[in-house]
Amino acid sequence: MLSMTTPWRRALAVCSVLLLALLAACTRTEGGAGGGGGGGGGGTAAEGGSTLQNLQDAGSVTVGFAGEAPYSYEEDGELTGAIVDLHREIFGELGIDTLDGVSTEFQSLIPGLNADRFDAVSAGMSILPERCEQASFSEPEFMYTTAFLVPEGNPDNLTDMQSAADAGITLATVSGAIETSYAEQLGIENLQVATPQDGLDAVVAERADALALTGISLNSLAQATDAPVEVTESFVAVIDGVPQVGAGGTVFRTADTDLRDAYNERLAEIVADEQRYLEIMGPYGFTEAERPVEGLTTEALCSGNLEELATELAPQLGLDP
Repeated sequence: MLSMTTPWRRALAVCSVLLLALLAACTRTEGGAGGGGGGGGGGTAAEGGSTLQNLQDAGSVTVGFAGEAPYSYEEDGELTGAIVDLHREIFGELGIDTLDGVSTEFQSLIPGLNADRFDAVSAGMSILPERCEQASFSEPEFMYTTAFLVPEGNPDNLTDMQSAADAGITLATVSGAIETSYAEQLGIENLQVATPQDGLDAVVAERADALALTGISLNSLAQATDAPVEVTESFVAVIDGVPQVGAGGTVFRTADTDLRDAYNERLAEIVADEQRYLEIMGPYGFTEAERPVEGLTTEALCSGNLEELATELAPQLGLDP
């Protein structure tokens, strides 16, 4: 009796193991990754739907921001700014009506995005080759130029990056921002700060002689303070004889091509319509000069061939060919 029962028990045990394995496989197929708000990713349909679909289903998107006016910042506890308003317009058209924000230091935005802390970066981030290797950018949302925030009277007579190098000043820049790279390439003594406000404080306290940032950011900063500072005329930085044509965009995870492409489609409609573009961006100080010119693409900026790009766009940008 015992010798006949044992094989049956063994067979039953094997069947049980196979059944459990089959159920586990089915569960993994049906579960998948979630959507926005730090749980998402660019999953396939088998993994639980694309990021775009997940965000549409949830009706909300979470963006990382660095608190830089006029791009994306908090005011009276509310997330606001030109890029925030642009996002509300575009994501709203995509059926995603709620926009939440996660405050993050600038240099931690792309790492935070890739760690699924948020679904996109809303920070007016420069489109640079090294960043393109880490994440995926929208098409340009605005062009920018550089300026200096200096003590009243501009005692060092700063006009461009080369003048800062010649003057032997200490230049404050925001960590991770393109101006830090400019300072490093030109051998300018550099004080890196976490935020534009920190840079303003450094200039007022005479720990730095100037703060370099985009002109539109510095004008916004200067308007919001009573400190004895002013902003120089904006300029296109020139490094090794090459004009640093610059533009910013929204950042997505590399896998989230569906979300990026849908976003770009709506963005193109807004950029092509000057009146609509200025209705969204104008209240924050953006003008026609910041609206991306035809031919300025993320692909070209990611390639890093700024000399060729500057030559091609010279007539539209008013640069010497």
